[in-house]
Amino acid sequence: MIIDRDTPKAGEVYRHFKGYHYKIIAVGHHSETKEQLVVYYDLSGKNSTLNNPCIRPLDMFMSEVDHEKYPDVKQKYRFERV
Repeated sequence: MIIDRDTPKAGEVYRHFKGYHYKIIAVGHHSETKEQLVVYYDLSGKNSTLNNPCIRPLDMFMSEVDHEKYPDVKQKYRFERV
């Protein structure tokens, strides 16, 4: 569970470290495992749409950028609220 950052809320916009902006549809949970999941879509429509959104585990959504893999990225977290 992420406790040092606020859980995303429906309607908020987040910037991915690669530059795209995503709108949160909902945060829910897997019906069997209870793992929290974020449902969101790309505002440009390039990577996903409202009718075909992305779904990612909350822990992954809130995680830090792998700066060893992406050394030139200045953003600390994979997704940051704008």
